[in-house]
Amino acid sequence: MLEALERSPEPLRIHDVVSATQLDRAAVFRLLCTLEDRGYIERLDDKRYRSKLRKRMPRVVYIAPLSGNSFRDEVTAGIQRAAEGSGLELEFLDCGDAELPQAQVERTIASGAEAIILFQRRGSLAHIIADRFLEAKIPVISVETPIAGAIYFGGNSYRAGVLAGEALGRFAKTKWKGRFDRLALLESSLSAAENMARLTGAIEGAEKILGSIPTDKILHVDGLASREGSQAACRKMLATLAKNNRVLISCFNDISAIGALEAVKEAGRERSTAIVGQNGTEESRRELARSSSALIASVGYFPEKYGEMLIKLASDVVSHRKTPLALYAEHVLLHHANLKKYYPAST
Repeated sequence: MLEALERSPEPLRIHDVVSATQLDRAAVFRLLCTLEDRGYIERLDDKRYRSKLRKRMPRVVYIAPLSGNSFRDEVTAGIQRAAEGSGLELEFLDCGDAELPQAQVERTIASGAEAIILFQRRGSLAHIIADRFLEAKIPVISVETPIAGAIYFGGNSYRAGVLAGEALGRFAKTKWKGRFDRLALLESSLSAAENMARLTGAIEGAEKILGSIPTDKILHVDGLASREGSQAACRKMLATLAKNNRVLISCFNDISAIGALEAVKEAGRERSTAIVGQNGTEESRRELARSSSALIASVGYFPEKYGEMLIKLASDVVSHRKTPLALYAEHVLLHHANLKKYYPAST
């Protein structure tokens, strides 16, 4: 009851407290009288109640695979930094790439969580986890996966895809006089369908530079968003193409791009292949520092900045301030020529 009164931006009537706590009305009335006698709450002239205690810090729970790749690592570290001195009580809940147990969901709800930040790239799991909290009327900020009822934070997948496609188009026009044999889209069937917009954007971006691309020149390759899966899928794709074929590869993320690059190196096709990734992770930046790499660019999302923006957004949510339905991360096409500008330490 105290938590319900502390969290509410306005004083509550008895029926409001009953609704918030699911306690019996008679029990609520007795407890309110006791808390008022002890000085924890006060009863206003209009028969509403409010807490007299100093308000506790709003509680926010970050649910995500907390590690596993550099993008996740940078987001987690950024949130930890931003939470210090933010006035929020932040809990980290590592859910890996598996469904969150129902008991853990119930404990999180019962603990008084006032907002959830959810970063789960597997679309099906993201929707399942978010729905449980939204049903309990706890606001959800969904990172990178659009979910009905949640505030979206992350990349503009389509625009990021257009940047990647334009980079591939410019490369083909400059290096190969616009002639190429295949545009391969390295996808992931495990990710949220909405995130595939970045590959749709890649086609549009490439066509802006090169003109209409026949459908028989476009290959769809499922790398399962993993380095090993992408390497295996690209190895198999390259084996079906003639040795002198020129191939443009737009990747779902940088993990996929590094896997594709390894397959290209194995096949000795670095000079006849151009790859663009997504996310601008540390590993891709190391590769971009090499002017001769087949990985020619990566669309930067700057995950190291996510924490500051997410904590600010969560603070607005728990304070009941107006928030946008979607907040997009900054996108910059990172390549060898501009890498030092954005990441001076890159080598």
